[in-house]
Amino acid sequence: MKYRDSGVNIDAAQAALARAKAAVRSTWDQRVRSDLGTFGGLFSPAPGEPLLVASIDGVGTKVKIAALVERYDTVGQDLVNHCVNDILVQGAEPLFFLDYFATGRLVPGALEGVLAGVARACRENGCALLGGETAEMPGLYAIGDFDLAGCIVGRVAERDLIDGSAIRQGDRIWGLPSTGLHTNGYSLARKVVFEQAGHQAGDVVPPLDVPIGEALLAVHRSYLPHVRALWRAFGREAVHGLAHITGGGFTDNVPRVVPEGLCARIDTRAWAVPPLFRLLGELGQVDRQEMYRVFNMGVGMVVFLPPDLDASALADVGAVPIGEVAEGADKVSLRF
Repeated sequence: MKYRDSGVNIDAAQAALARAKAAVRSTWDQRVRSDLGTFGGLFSPAPGEPLLVASIDGVGTKVKIAALVERYDTVGQDLVNHCVNDILVQGAEPLFFLDYFATGRLVPGALEGVLAGVARACRENGCALLGGETAEMPGLYAIGDFDLAGCIVGRVAERDLIDGSAIRQGDRIWGLPSTGLHTNGYSLARKVVFEQAGHQAGDVVPPLDVPIGEALLAVHRSYLPHVRALWRAFGREAVHGLAHITGGGFTDNVPRVVPEGLCARIDTRAWAVPPLFRLLGELGQVDRQEMYRVFNMGVGMVVFLPPDLDASALADVGAVPIGEVAEGADKVSLRF
């Protein structure tokens, strides 16, 4: 199976965005400090002030799993943590967050559960939840369906901005472990598990030791504590680049931060792929290259650091060495 078999076409989405670039750029002035394709947008409110970093995202069809299991707080946490990670890769600390909840008709417990999760993750990340929007749209969403999105704003001093330009040949690449699928690949996962294999959310499917629904709802990890620990250990300047492994997996996300003329050579054999990913690959007979483009495969954040740093500080945050930077025309190369 491929991702497009589940109704998601990454290439078509990228092509559509490319056609819209001119319209987007027509709104910019000199205060916009980033181009399209970065994880967060950079805005300079005034000379000498910290840059504002903003991002907006959702949790995709993971909401379908939440509705199926009737547990809603986890996707609220997912939403915040995903957005925190998207601005963290540019060195930003979160300031505030806004959420958007849309449904055909409010189901008791759904909105309250989602907001409880959003608030919990905001507290954990030191981020104020300023407000949001709740929309009931019968006819657009089926009863029981809902959608979820969130917008985050953070800030970073210009001297602390991480944009990948510091990445050099010989840098080591480290992976920070994920807690599951995080918030991407759920259309394919649902098709494989529930449609093709015919499992129910409460089934315990080997090699998993928990119900498949619970495994699929595992909360998207926030890497803010991990990256802060690296900054304390080595200094901000030591973190040459960060890539959040979300939609597009390694194939599409790592190149977003690697400079021209360099290649991130990643050895996929360097870490143990968690059982959930192995199960999805086997049930769906998903090609290995496709797996690493759709899923994070157990690594949710990629970190570029100079060689010969103290490995004990990296071990403390669970970092695993997964590759190195070399010269090359392709910005990422996966070794299997």
